[in-house]
Amino acid sequence: MRWEARALPTVEAWTGRETRALRQALRMSIRDFAENLGVSERTVSKWEAGREAVRPRPEMQAALDTVLSRAGSQVADRFISTTSRAVPQHNLVSTGYRVQSHKFIPVYTGASAAVEVVAQEAFEARHHEWMKVAVAGLHHPEGTCTAHVFACGVVVLHVMQELHLPNLAALATWRYASYEDDVPWAADQVGRLLSSPPSSDHVAPEYVLSMYVLQESAWTGDELENALRLMSLPSVLVNRRAQPGPEPVGDHVERRLLAQGFDQPSVQPFGVQGVSVGYASWAGVAYHALSPEQALMVDDLVSCEVDVQMLWAYCRHIQRQVEEGRDPTMPPEFGWRFLRAAHSRMTTARARETAQHCMMREATLVTSGLPARLTQAQAALRETAELSGRVDR
Repeated sequence: MRWEARALPTVEAWTGRETRALRQALRMSIRDFAENLGVSERTVSKWEAGREAVRPRPEMQAALDTVLSRAGSQVADRFISTTSRAVPQHNLVSTGYRVQSHKFIPVYTGASAAVEVVAQEAFEARHHEWMKVAVAGLHHPEGTCTAHVFACGVVVLHVMQELHLPNLAALATWRYASYEDDVPWAADQVGRLLSSPPSSDHVAPEYVLSMYVLQESAWTGDELENALRLMSLPSVLVNRRAQPGPEPVGDHVERRLLAQGFDQPSVQPFGVQGVSVGYASWAGVAYHALSPEQALMVDDLVSCEVDVQMLWAYCRHIQRQVEEGRDPTMPPEFGWRFLRAAHSRMTTARARETAQHCMMREATLVTSGLPARLTQAQAALRETAELSGRVDR
């Protein structure tokens, strides 16, 4: 941000921090501010909750410029006073860090719908060890997206975004705020890929799974280990009861957790001393390469997570049929034998798989609970096959 003549502020790039300062300088409620900009209250809340981590879209950057330029001198003075306040050095948790966010959003569409989707010109077949899969790029307003369409009838959207953040709480708050938009956005994207309206067997996305790859670190030693653990389970850094939306915890909480760590047995490590630091939890995965030449590649992490989320969504669909009181049925080529093979491939080390790959895969599987889901889904499909006389008892 720079200050021009006549004390009129010019914002080089609006983030949630400046947006909140402008609204407060105008002395507007979130509702009135949203109406003035022509956006929803939820959008404004997401900006403000994300603070420095969230940047509105280019058209909204221009709209915010206009609102500020038309404000009176008193509003400008209040805005300058808020945004130019220096933050005491002892309150800073870190000097900032850079992280690559990967989000995985699985959607069950059904095998027949998957065939229609991959027939579209935008999709190209990609080598996969044990199943047909096609990929295509999709437009995402704040990052890049790749759609992975599996022959068994699951679409996994992989969204990648680059973030430069002041502290870990900013990442945690951004995660919660952005998830509110990710699920409906994913549903809309998958709906556009289908040639006909989804049937009752097609399921809307239910969740988003995150993976964070730390590229530039603000921590070393034990603090680095604790930072990666916190990234894998960021909910401890968010006050989810705050209104109008989740807010980051105080700096003192983050400093304490970075210095002392926190006890959470469900977080599984998979790093190699001197090479990498990695942690997985039910909420996501965090990874940092200390020695990039020896560490896992990002593509290795992404490939594993795409497979895990694909199978998780497939098993979830079978589970849903059981819970609805139906005998679960799936295409014969993706029946219980398919799940038995998937269980073996996901839980058994390959001949050329390195120790790092094994540790990463095992940590991801344990925290996802996928092996148990594969076993349950396999048993349900086999029971249906036995009842219909398609398999020997």
